[in-house]
Amino acid sequence: MDFTEHNREQAEVWRAYHAGTPTRVPMTIAANERMILLDPALNPTGISFKDCYDDPDVMFDVQLRFQHWFRMNMPGDIERGLPEQWNIGVSFQNYYDAAWFGAEIKFLDHAVPDTTPLLTDDTRHLLFDRGVPDPFGGIMARGQAYREHFLARAKHETYEGRPINVGNFYAPLGTDGPFTVACNLRGATEFCLDLYEDPDYAAQLMAFIVEATIARQRAWLEATGQPLERTGLGIADDSIALLSRDAYRELVLPHHQRLLSVMRTPDATVGVHLCGDSTRHFKTIVTELGASSFDTGFPVDFAWLRRELGPTVTIQGGPHVDILLHGTPESVATETRRILRSGIMDGGKFIIKEANNLAPCTPMANLETMYAVCRAEGIYVA
Repeated sequence: MDFTEHNREQAEVWRAYHAGTPTRVPMTIAANERMILLDPALNPTGISFKDCYDDPDVMFDVQLRFQHWFRMNMPGDIERGLPEQWNIGVSFQNYYDAAWFGAEIKFLDHAVPDTTPLLTDDTRHLLFDRGVPDPFGGIMARGQAYREHFLARAKHETYEGRPINVGNFYAPLGTDGPFTVACNLRGATEFCLDLYEDPDYAAQLMAFIVEATIARQRAWLEATGQPLERTGLGIADDSIALLSRDAYRELVLPHHQRLLSVMRTPDATVGVHLCGDSTRHFKTIVTELGASSFDTGFPVDFAWLRRELGPTVTIQGGPHVDILLHGTPESVATETRRILRSGIMDGGKFIIKEANNLAPCTPMANLETMYAVCRAEGIYVA
């Protein structure tokens, strides 16, 4: 297909949006290689996440297959068609953080990998006894080795006639958030009980996670010659959806403040990704952490959220992934219109997308309907 006109339109939509003079709501889609691995039609040979983890060549090839599939099929304000170069990178999903602390990776059938809790009642102090993990050890060493393997292949290969660019290994500079990592390491139920039965231990564990994360990030920034202070920061901590407003402010917010304060410039922007129903915490996060954008999960009351945060905060979100996966084009259209008409567009800082992370096997007809409604209903009137 010739995507020239589509690419011209989407580029203009984003140019206007970033200039502060949006013409319509942009639509984007978050997806990853699970779209290939967990869809039998796209993965007839049954390649698994474990295959990707065990073999860098398998991961390399799957990354390219996903990028090609995404660019050729995905509706939205996304550059489509063959690129000037492919952009791929080492991907360890959301298990890398807990795995670096020592949790065992669990490869599941028909799902993304997870980790097994490390800290039982008998081993609660295991991490304190071990100390901060080697910033370049464990899964981080594997990731760097895989990146070097990617680079070696990319020097001598093309894909669909285009060169291959290998991005930085993202995991060392990321974090799933201190509360979420604590839940992964201890077990969500166990750690929530710790918050109330042994709050000193819970605070000590989150503080340890934060300081270890800072040490890892600093080490990798120095090793790769990047500035230690950053002008743009992102944070995620999905498990705070388990907490009340007061519990978040008292028990977790100080750890978020510590995590962000170490490496941010005075004018740094802060973007936040939160799955689940965490919107009750957003105002606190804006006020106390200086967040200016949110990538939301579900469920989200868009009308209330825009009133709560005002017109200057960027909000990303949209139809529930289950509606996109199991709904009809008609139900997707109804839900997309409802969201766009909710008041979320006030201020021009809304990006519509799936909520949250597209499910494998989602019908393209539903995504095409979502995009068509966005182009028709998401217009800003001058």
